[in-house]
Amino acid sequence: MAAWERRAGQHCQQVHEQWVQQGQVDLQHVQADELWVKLVGQRLWLALALCVPSRLWLGGVLGASRDQRLLTGLVAQVRAAAQSLAILVCVDGLAGYLSAFRRGFRTSQPTGKPGRPRLVPEVGLLIGQVVKRYARRRVIACETRVAQGTMAAVAAVLAATRSGQQINTAFIERLNATFRARLAPLVRRSRALVRQEAGLVGLMYLVGCLYNFCTEHASLRRPAAKGGGRKWQERTPGMAAGLTDHCWSVWELLHYQVPPPPWEPPRRRGRQPRRPRVIRWVLRPHRVILC
Repeated sequence: MAAWERRAGQHCQQVHEQWVQQGQVDLQHVQADELWVKLVGQRLWLALALCVPSRLWLGGVLGASRDQRLLTGLVAQVRAAAQSLAILVCVDGLAGYLSAFRRGFRTSQPTGKPGRPRLVPEVGLLIGQVVKRYARRRVIACETRVAQGTMAAVAAVLAATRSGQQINTAFIERLNATFRARLAPLVRRSRALVRQEAGLVGLMYLVGCLYNFCTEHASLRRPAAKGGGRKWQERTPGMAAGLTDHCWSVWELLHYQVPPPPWEPPRRRGRQPRRPRVIRWVLRPHRVILC
């Protein structure tokens, strides 16, 4: 059973990279959050990201602590799926999100001079934060603020994506609940612990791909065409994001043939060999010139 889970997780990770992380998703509004996971003898943090308009799971990263390395890996997965970098990002009060998204959403601007090109920050990037205050492990106050951009621009994106009237992280919190319901190691008080980090990564991609391509989301359904015999047209997050046109079955997901990556010639290490000198003889009247 453990071997089957490991192979299924590795396969779903390849499917996720092939379908989601190809820069084809119109994100518009992204929410990110992290939750802690219990392993045998240790405790890890799992950071997740969600595309709000399509409810598409963009990826997750595991780390020993909520440091810059964890958030940078999550931002890299969000950028790999983004069609445009001008998006709204809603996170909690963790200060590391600001620097991680600002650094990860920079683009190179060539100057025509030798050396590394200059990195320019994305002008259309908007960042909103939800700061919660706790007392005795309970939330006693909640404050929203705009960390980057203007409140008018943030309100326009919220209205366009129909994701509320103020900055919130409700959608990523709902996704956290979905992962907790489907993965026993994520439950707060559970004895079903994972022994190795690699096993948890495989289970994360397995649950994430089932959520993206095989699970119909109630908030994504549309009125069906007249005469079809159905009232609603059910859709998955993958269908809402425009990645696929039908709901996948579990058999189709696990038997999907992932194309191999394009072949690249191996890079030679060390000093490059010198090119052989080409000797050309130029014949002219009464003399011979060696070039």
